Amino acid sequence: MEDYIVRATAADGQVRGFAATTRQMVETARQRHNTSPVATAALGRLLSAGAMMGSMMKNDTDMLTLQIRGDGPIEGLTVTADSHGNVKGYAGNPEVMLPPKNGKLDVGGAVGIGLLKVIKDMGLKEPYSGQTILVSSEIAEDLTYYFANSEQVPSSVGLGVLMEKDNTVDCAGGFIIQMMPFAQEKTICKVEENLKKLSSVTSILKQGHMPEELLEILFEGLGLEITDTMPTQFYCNCSKERVEQAVVSIGRKEIQAMIEDGEDIEVKCHFCNTAYKYTVEELKEIIKRSK
Repeated sequence: MEDYIVRATAADGQVRGFAATTRQMVETARQRHNTSPVATAALGRLLSAGAMMGSMMKNDTDMLTLQIRGDGPIEGLTVTADSHGNVKGYAGNPEVMLPPKNGKLDVGGAVGIGLLKVIKDMGLKEPYSGQTILVSSEIAEDLTYYFANSEQVPSSVGLGVLMEKDNTVDCAGGFIIQMMPFAQEKTICKVEENLKKLSSVTSILKQGHMPEELLEILFEGLGLEITDTMPTQFYCNCSKERVEQAVVSIGRKEIQAMIEDGEDIEVKCHFCNTAYKYTVEELKEIIKRSK
């Protein structure tokens, strides 16, 4: 089944919702970065959130970056997304291993105490940037807190990644629901009531239910209106030319030292782990071009 995002409203536009199934996206990230189960769960949650938050942006060129910086052994997470459902990301330490906590992967322990930063580049002079503390380091609760505190939008975020016994991804996805400023008290109460009925994102997806059905549970009795659906995927737009900029940034002196070593070098893209090789001759060309 292809990954996709569903966008919807309910209660005559008083509330909006996003739900996604992202198994392939998270499995691609796991394969690219060879992530451990707990790193797959942490990165997968943030990728799923990034895809949905990216779909909230209006313009073709808008870009969203989510950064989590904590003192846990995963050494931070970074995800970027565009408005078309394309998302990519990486963990600082993709091989982190931790014992389970209460029978579940210990994402909070892997992330640790720290900060969540959201950067939106919407083509203005300065990108919008908001930052909040991590309240649980489980990612969904941290984003719920971010929306309320940095964007003043009462929201609820649910995210989940379920692993198979062979450490591949069984299912993944999530939801974001947000109250509009004119939402009535009875609408808010009904949404809160519906949220209490929801077991977990992964249990719904594991049963074979689609994102539409997830929104049906969340907006039960509120007149769900699905506005559109869009595909989502793990996609990196890196290229040898783009990665060359990273080579240039280390400085002429260092590049010259590499040339004198007489060895080809390999540079990997942070986001997708693709390796690009530069021969000594290509390094000489890079020095010429950077003058």
